[in-house]
Amino acid sequence: MLNLPSLPLLRTELRAYWRLAWPIVIAQLSFIGMGTVDTMLAGHLGEQALAAVAVGSNIFFLSFVFFMGLFMAVSPMVAQAIGRGAAAEAIGARLRAVLLLAIVAGLLWAAFIYGTRAPILDLLGLDAQTYTYADGYLRAIAWAAVPFCLSFTLRNAADAHGLTRVALIVAAITLLFNGVLAYVLMYGRFGLPALGPAGTGYATSISGYLMVLLYLWLYRHHAPLRALHLLQARALPMLSVARELLRVGGATAAILTAEASLFQIGALIVARFGAQAMAAHQVAINFASLAFMVPMSIGMAATVRVGHAAGAGDQAGVALRGRVGILLGAGFALCSASLMLGAPQWIVAAYTDQQAVAQLAVRFLMFAAVFQIFDCIQATANGALRGIKDTRLPMLITVAAYWVLAMPLALWLSFRTPLGPLGVWSGFIAGLAVAAVGLSYRFLSHTGPASGKY
Repeated sequence: MLNLPSLPLLRTELRAYWRLAWPIVIAQLSFIGMGTVDTMLAGHLGEQALAAVAVGSNIFFLSFVFFMGLFMAVSPMVAQAIGRGAAAEAIGARLRAVLLLAIVAGLLWAAFIYGTRAPILDLLGLDAQTYTYADGYLRAIAWAAVPFCLSFTLRNAADAHGLTRVALIVAAITLLFNGVLAYVLMYGRFGLPALGPAGTGYATSISGYLMVLLYLWLYRHHAPLRALHLLQARALPMLSVARELLRVGGATAAILTAEASLFQIGALIVARFGAQAMAAHQVAINFASLAFMVPMSIGMAATVRVGHAAGAGDQAGVALRGRVGILLGAGFALCSASLMLGAPQWIVAAYTDQQAVAQLAVRFLMFAAVFQIFDCIQATANGALRGIKDTRLPMLITVAAYWVLAMPLALWLSFRTPLGPLGVWSGFIAGLAVAAVGLSYRFLSHTGPASGKY
């Protein structure tokens, strides 16, 4: 089913993927860098401040992933409109509707964080100082909800136009701004009060508004985006846009939340086996997460490439572009897995010099190498499926793979077999393998010549 295209076609498609994907990779790493800088700064305030930021950011992360997934629907919506030759002003009108919906979603997100922070923190049994720090951090970062939803929308629309460097520029500037501002607000520089961990939350929120301003400036000064006339007042097709956003984006949000929650619960299971196991797990999952930025970016590029072809009614183009994306994901997976298997000691040495943790981390990386192969394939297959707005069945496949198979298996292998904490990774591998096979088969069967759809 994975029929290879001719060499000239393959070269053309690979160049197109390269132009789209590499700025997305840098933008994703820059965005992750904001959290890394916040964590590093909090560490210098003491272990309670560091623990508070870790707890708060993990609580915030699950809702962040959900809303990021919701607005990932913008990319195929705009890409397909471009593919079918829709007028720029018509695309702009629909995009304005999404921006209004983003404000509403952001307000609901902020209210959710405010309303649930105390009950969640109460369940964790934190000491009084850590609780106070974490509560302050969550109250501060809740202000980021609205600008993040707006930024998700503007970024995905720019990506759909093939202008992925826009997100790179915004992310790089915001990373620098956030680092400086977090330092100033946490430690109280230039006459400002020292806000401690809450300062990182406020810095992230203010940086979110900077992102929106940067995107709006670029939308006014970049010709293809300026043609959308984004800030002009016009009647907006709110109801139809909301239905499409929820249909495509709601399923994507569920997919990403199912995966993120699987890994977070998995970390809690590993923690039951002691500090060394948790430290080794953190090394492996952190390296795998960094490597995952590449297939995730390829998947986002696949959404754009496939979406353009689907909008144009180009069945052969949809099949070709999706298959190339999946093959690129698999190719990168083999490279990263080879690195983990061939040089695990070098990777671990960058994280820790404690021998007991390092030895265990090397074993975790062996499992992470296999995990990485299936994770890369499912990410790119999911991206290709988003391009044709096929998200409902992929959602069912993903949720079943992660929560019907992976989590029960991880629990059983961890506590009922000698694998111990490595049982969690075995469960992850099984779930991701099923997701990778199921999603790839869905795309290949749904876009082949016999389907008659694309």
